[in-house]
Amino acid sequence: MSWITRWKEYTSLQKAKAIGKLAAFMAGGMAACLLGVLLLAKLLGPPPLLVPQTTVIHARDGEEIGEINNSGEKRFWVPLNKMSPALIQATIAIEDKNFYDHHGFDLKRIAAALLADVRAGAKVQGASTISQQFARNLFLTHDKTWFRKAMEAFYTIRLEMNYSKNDILEGYLNTIYYGHGTYGIQSASAFYFGKDSSSLSVPEASMLAGIPKGPGYYSPLYHEERAKQRQSIILRAMEKNHFLTRKEAREAAAAPLTIVSEKDEQKPKIAPYFQAEVMKTLKSELKLDPKLVELGGLHIYTTLDVSMQKAAEKEVEEQIDKDSSIQTALVSMDPRNGDVKALIGGRNFTESPFDRAVQAKRAPGSSFKPFLYYTALKNGYTPSTTIKSEPTSFAMGDGQKDYEPKNYNDLYAYDFITLSEALALSDNIYAVKTNLFLGPKKLVKAARQFGIKSPLSSVPSLALGTKGVSVMEMTNAYNLFANGGKRVEPVFIKKITDSKGNVIYEHQYKKKQVLDKRAAFVMTDLMKGMFDEKLNDYTKVTGSSIDQYLTRPAAGKSGSTPTDSWMVGFTPQLTTGVWIGYDQGKEINRINDGSYSKKIWVHYMENALKNEPAAAFKKPKGVVSVMVNPKNGKLATENCPVKRRTYYIEGTEPTEYCHEHAGDRPFNHNGFDHKRKGWFQKVFPWWH
Repeated sequence: MSWITRWKEYTSLQKAKAIGKLAAFMAGGMAACLLGVLLLAKLLGPPPLLVPQTTVIHARDGEEIGEINNSGEKRFWVPLNKMSPALIQATIAIEDKNFYDHHGFDLKRIAAALLADVRAGAKVQGASTISQQFARNLFLTHDKTWFRKAMEAFYTIRLEMNYSKNDILEGYLNTIYYGHGTYGIQSASAFYFGKDSSSLSVPEASMLAGIPKGPGYYSPLYHEERAKQRQSIILRAMEKNHFLTRKEAREAAAAPLTIVSEKDEQKPKIAPYFQAEVMKTLKSELKLDPKLVELGGLHIYTTLDVSMQKAAEKEVEEQIDKDSSIQTALVSMDPRNGDVKALIGGRNFTESPFDRAVQAKRAPGSSFKPFLYYTALKNGYTPSTTIKSEPTSFAMGDGQKDYEPKNYNDLYAYDFITLSEALALSDNIYAVKTNLFLGPKKLVKAARQFGIKSPLSSVPSLALGTKGVSVMEMTNAYNLFANGGKRVEPVFIKKITDSKGNVIYEHQYKKKQVLDKRAAFVMTDLMKGMFDEKLNDYTKVTGSSIDQYLTRPAAGKSGSTPTDSWMVGFTPQLTTGVWIGYDQGKEINRINDGSYSKKIWVHYMENALKNEPAAAFKKPKGVVSVMVNPKNGKLATENCPVKRRTYYIEGTEPTEYCHEHAGDRPFNHNGFDHKRKGWFQKVFPWWH
């Protein structure tokens, strides 16, 4: 063998060794790279599944009343075990039949796809697994670059290494796009078939499973024939994978489907003003991250009672003239805990989202008087305290013009009237005299005690409600009468859970006793007087136009100014405030506009509580009742033409009998012990 031959053999051998070493090095490098990628994927841990999800607002009974969705993507997360098994099977059959057997990449499918592409000379078959598609939907754009593909592969590895197969499948089905702005199977089920994803039938599931391949191309709304062809392919795949028998597949293919196309705009929004207040509460009070609220898939459980809200909206619509431009606001609360049950901030949210129930400050008129008279009871007044009702000019001093308040329609008793009458008839002279007697600063202090936070002035006219307050403030203040003197705060949100059902906020109810229980109860009894025509005098009681509609014990007070009409009242279960007026401060028509607030209030209260038993106000210890002549506040006798049971703080009840009627004899006061009888009457009880 020549040296040339030997040299060639030697050279060939060296080349082979070099190639072998290079191959080994490359294989080692690839193995090291793969190991490094796997190690890095493990070290980085599970990738956060930050999927934008629609936040849902619920009523108190769990009913969905609204959604918060600023991402442009409608998504609702639903657990895998709450999805229709047929949908899961259809998706696996068509998208990734080996899903539970591979580790993120289906090598056989990839090889088959490559072979098909080579034969066709173009990309004709995809090979992405469910894990790869989920990674792409979660973290990446759909740009067709090598870098994007590499990152997709890396995210797929991270998903497979840190999540179970069921977690990945659940995530995929909750994020995939089904067309028409719907992301995830729950949203798609509601949109196409108007049902929950757990209720999908085999025909429905197989139809939906075919849409993600081309949401526009296979939309059953736009291309029914294509969608049916795609459904047939999926049903055959389900049969091939033993999810269905041949008979079941044929029956599913032949089954008719009704596409409902339930779009959001087709659903009327429930309580839009209430929902706007919920949003404010989330931001200003609970300080939740706006991104979490908008994209976090939260479930916000509110205090709204849908039936009460509908009852309120019905009364507003029916009672107010449709051609009138007058506005209204209504707040209805549970006085026992502060839950806001219904809220109306205007007649049309779309035309005017300004919330007149919370944001507007309007003069409450005489509905402010109960705060004054509570203060009076705490400072020596009783329901029998008399003051003369007549036109009066009050000297203001310091060069100010005299203050001359007037009664409604310039009607006066021109005589002494009791506190019971003064409140029931809404006598302004009695109120201003009382405010001046007590000192106006005491009324401001009392209003603060009731929770009124709006600016107030220590002036005589404050007794007549001349300073602006909100309907929410007034309604919540009246809660203190209804619940025995406990201050509660308005509550809109009871609980918030995240997309997985974990509670991230729960309201803690707090009550604080701020009023004297006895005085609060006596005031409640006095406020029942507006519906008791036994108190009619120089004019009728202010509730005479609606008292015939009441079927249960109720108390309240109306109020009016030239530009405002109010009615605030309560039962032990519900407090409601209603305001009527024009946005521009235009004067209301007393005959037509002035009656709206009372009518809305009474009919709403009756409808809202129609399924609740009538409840009486609970009398606390230290309160007694006696029968009195309401004209003078003295103990009634048998000959008094009108007798009315009236409550007093014990020790302040009247002891003098009425002697205005011929042949007066003491009246049986149901066991009331008249301890203040003189010795002569004790010895001779028959003596009058």
